[in-house]
Amino acid sequence: SVLRKISWVCLAAVLFTHALKTLHRNWDWESEYTLFMSALKVNKNNAKLWNNVGHALENEKNFERALQFFIQATQVQPDDIGAHMNVGRTYKNLNKTKEAEESYMIAKSLMPQIIPGKKYAARVAPNHLNVYINLANLIRANESRLEEADQLYRQAISMRPDFKQAYISRGELLLKMNKPLKAKEAYLRALELDRTNADLWYNLAIVYIELKDPTEALKNFNQALELNPTHKLALFNSALLMQESGDARLRPEAKQRLLHYVKEEPQDANGYFNLGMLAMDDKKDIEAEAWMKKAIRLQPNFRSALFNLALLYSQTAKELMALPILEDLLRHYPDHTKGLILKGDILMNQKKDIVGAKKCFEKILELDPNNVQGKHNLCVVYFEERDLIKAEKCLVETLALAPHEEYIQRHLNIVRSKIASLSAAEQSSLPADGTATTVAEEKKKSFQNLKDVKNEQETTQSTVDNNKGHSKNKKRTEKNNMDKETPKKSTKEIKDIEKKRVAALKRLEEIERILNGE
Repeated sequence: SVLRKISWVCLAAVLFTHALKTLHRNWDWESEYTLFMSALKVNKNNAKLWNNVGHALENEKNFERALQFFIQATQVQPDDIGAHMNVGRTYKNLNKTKEAEESYMIAKSLMPQIIPGKKYAARVAPNHLNVYINLANLIRANESRLEEADQLYRQAISMRPDFKQAYISRGELLLKMNKPLKAKEAYLRALELDRTNADLWYNLAIVYIELKDPTEALKNFNQALELNPTHKLALFNSALLMQESGDARLRPEAKQRLLHYVKEEPQDANGYFNLGMLAMDDKKDIEAEAWMKKAIRLQPNFRSALFNLALLYSQTAKELMALPILEDLLRHYPDHTKGLILKGDILMNQKKDIVGAKKCFEKILELDPNNVQGKHNLCVVYFEERDLIKAEKCLVETLALAPHEEYIQRHLNIVRSKIASLSAAEQSSLPADGTATTVAEEKKKSFQNLKDVKNEQETTQSTVDNNKGHSKNKKRTEKNNMDKETPKKSTKEIKDIEKKRVAALKRLEEIERILNGE
């Protein structure tokens, strides 16, 4: 009975101690980090354990601590290629490119040396070949080392011809090097290895865009979407390609793809902006306005959305609504030339704010002294200010910048004709009797009134892409009081003055009709 009791006590002790040990061990399985740390306590000479702890910390974005464990792994096993790659990757995540390159170079030096004509598919682990990819991706950020990066991709391909990622990365690099034909070859080779990869079809479509072949590009976009209907980049860029084609038959499909895209990416203002541009193409102004406003709500400094919304207002007779939008645009982008031109045009034609319009056009010429549209509009301002000499000089300078623009020459001829007509009118209205002072004053007033009645203003349209348009605005003023500040005269003298005044008016009206082509 005593031995039996001792046996039960020993069994209970064993069960209790092992229960405690199991409970304690459960804490080691709480996470990958705690599990591998517990293993390190048992074996500190295993490089894989140090790497695993580093990976656990890396997944938590704790790169500084992860680096310490990866470095320790390289010290435990100096020929571990993966450990050196881990160190390089972590340095890159810490934006220490020089140290990252050094680590990748060490890993590369541990790879088998290339022997021409010999395949390495059986000798080199596929994940170790990523050292070439990672090193090439790192150094190609430097524009002067693109050829070096390409050489690394080719080394990886020579060591394993079925290394798909090497073809994909090399294709991207060749596009960056402006070698679309070679990029096309790389992607086609990758497609031979994997025809179910939607990203490859998408990349090939981008190559065809670079090759100015939109038809083939659209086919490849469609192929990518067949494999992956929610491929965001394929949805967005194929819709843009359809829109830019100018084919109205493709717009409904482009709209559907953009709607699908904004469903996948509801916070991307670009999707709503391009829906607005499609609506503008279809003359659906209210719908276009709604899309543009949504894009601006998501991105208040969206340059293109702000300008095109202002342009939409100006094209739909809502010019005054465009002004606050243009103010926002110019607050974010003070050097937006097209915005300044549109604002100046609205100020001059709608608000009659010549001073404000002049500031806009002068600002344009400060940014770009050779801007033909801005300089021409400034000439129009001088014309509006009745400074015909300055307007003539300005138009001569503008014509020198764009000698083949017919509308500038036409406007210059009009200004010169007006200058000539004014000179002729002044000479023909000289008095021949003793009422010289009064008659001259009266004719000067009549002549000024005529200038106001028949003054033509040539101004560019507010649309961005056409700077050849112009509009004519006529201003009318009331007759001056002929008796105001005039000395008393006889009835006969007053009649003579009136006859001369009527004759001068008729002559100037004939000149104006000739200038206006009537």
